Amino acid sequence: MQQRATHEVILDAIAQERARASTRRGLVSGGAKLAAGSALALAATPALGRMRAMAQAFEGPIDVLNYALTLEHLEYAFYRDGLDQFTDDQFEDGVYDRLTEIRDHEGAHVETLTQVINDLGGEPVEEAEYDFGYGDDPDAFLEVAAALENTGVSAYDGAGAALIENDDLLTAAGTIVAVEARHASYLNLITGEVPFPAAFETPLSRAEVLEIAGPFIVS
Repeated sequence: MQQRATHEVILDAIAQERARASTRRGLVSGGAKLAAGSALALAATPALGRMRAMAQAFEGPIDVLNYALTLEHLEYAFYRDGLDQFTDDQFEDGVYDRLTEIRDHEGAHVETLTQVINDLGGEPVEEAEYDFGYGDDPDAFLEVAAALENTGVSAYDGAGAALIENDDLLTAAGTIVAVEARHASYLNLITGEVPFPAAFETPLSRAEVLEIAGPFIVS
């Protein structure tokens, strides 16, 4: 019962973010008489303002990078341990292979962020222990995977403004979030969701992301 509740927490949070994105699309459509540039400006400005406000929650680049590393540890452990538990024939053709590629991407993100934090003289956070609540159900595993990837994209977007004064780190974060977005689109597709649910991503604050991801961290 507790495992299913954990699963529901993250899926409900993603559903709420998609609902908000849908509302924004409706507002933009309602202003169709405006010039296209004006409509885009109206849609993008709140998100940019929100990102700038959230940047104040971080103490500096190392803090942001450790935040990202926390999420990458979680994602890598999710795929690593899950794919050891499941087998290729429990998924549709080709899906297991794609999941192993995503696992390897997440592992590469962990290694890269750890190295960058070390190079900057910081202390990289370590992997925790997790309970993702999918049990022995491969469909639940895919649903949690989709939820994690969508949350990860919004987390990177929310943290990006904190790196805006460091071009190198901002570029590095951008190259990671682009891949995370590809993961999210693929997982949305195979779980029956829209691969690209909105014209603009919804940035999430650190508190919002940790509220979603926190139930998976058991120690």
